[in-house]
Amino acid sequence: MEFAKDLPAALFPKSRALHNLTPLLCRNQRGTIAAMFFAFEGLDGAGKSTQIELLITHLQNQSSIDVSQGIVTCRDPGSTPTGEAVRALLLDPASKIGMMSEMLLYMAARAQLVDEIIRPALEAGKVVISDRFLLSNVVYQGHAGGIARDEIWRIGGVATGGLLPRLTFVLDLPPEESHKRLNRPPDRLESRGDEFRAQVRNGFLAEAAAFPERILVIDAARPIEVVHQEIAAAALAALEGNSDSS
Repeated sequence: MEFAKDLPAALFPKSRALHNLTPLLCRNQRGTIAAMFFAFEGLDGAGKSTQIELLITHLQNQSSIDVSQGIVTCRDPGSTPTGEAVRALLLDPASKIGMMSEMLLYMAARAQLVDEIIRPALEAGKVVISDRFLLSNVVYQGHAGGIARDEIWRIGGVATGGLLPRLTFVLDLPPEESHKRLNRPPDRLESRGDEFRAQVRNGFLAEAAAFPERILVIDAARPIEVVHQEIAAAALAALEGNSDSS
């Protein structure tokens, strides 16, 4: 499987189009199994965990696609021993970490996540759904943190071997609303205040505007079921399109 050709456009000065891993297709008696990578993004409190669970249930109950190889979920950072250790350090309010170090720590955790979980799952024909991925780095440490965004895309391309989600769902909420929904004390990033959260939200919207074929903004202020139906329709269309292309 080739990964190098799918590195983000920041590696190629003449192009601004992002590329994803070519979906892995295989067949069994039931039809086409299409490996597919989805990610969920947005401010904490926007409802990512709820929507991930609803999407899993929805995909498992569809007759038009074959997910018998399995659906793998993960969180970034996390889901590996290395990733969970890095996550604890990054989110601990007592940690004193500069913005550049913060960005690189996220990259290290993500590299391990791709090597240990995401890439093997895709190669086995599974659907992967990640709670955050590289876009979070671009937004939190780039748009809101001041690091050059093309540099983050470039470093991310190296860390992930060029792997990007086929679709990223950005659950969009005003910062004050997402903050109200949190039912726990804020972590180190969430403690940066309203202005930082506003920059994060604007960053997600800006990246979605730049790459609409890859990043879908979902109005998360609506009822949970309405939000789910929009996500499910987009995910199913991507998977069915994958099958048709085979």
